[in-house]
Amino acid sequence: MNTVRTCIVDTCIIIDALAEREPFASAAQALCLAVANDEISGFIPAKSVADIYYIMHRSLHSGSETRALLKKLFLSFGILDTTALDCRNALTSPISDFEDAIIVETACRTGVDFIVTRNTKDFAHSTIPVITAEELMNSPAVNQMGS
Repeated sequence: MNTVRTCIVDTCIIIDALAEREPFASAAQALCLAVANDEISGFIPAKSVADIYYIMHRSLHSGSETRALLKKLFLSFGILDTTALDCRNALTSPISDFEDAIIVETACRTGVDFIVTRNTKDFAHSTIPVITAEELMNSPAVNQMGS
């Protein structure tokens, strides 16, 4: 029996999927589908939800459509709270981008298996493994789960 792996999904991956940003949309949408099918346990950091809303609202120009989109997203993805301790620890992180450092701290605290992002170089000093959506979707573990 295969174990479902857990991951925090960075904002850029969610936006790639929802806004169909090329050339990244296919892998991001495949990841979202794998999460919806319980092949991967995916989480979004709470700190990312407002960013996702803002970016998608600018695209859709409708508060109600954007909220409906988030409701659908929340049916598949869990939301991991960002704590005060995550923010404090991120201040002393070797990761220079503060938002990315918060994601790493949240990932460490919650014990997820990896972080999925398009910007792996920004997470070079992460203590949690970092992978792109394309790498994840092409990994043997995910492909075996679908069989």
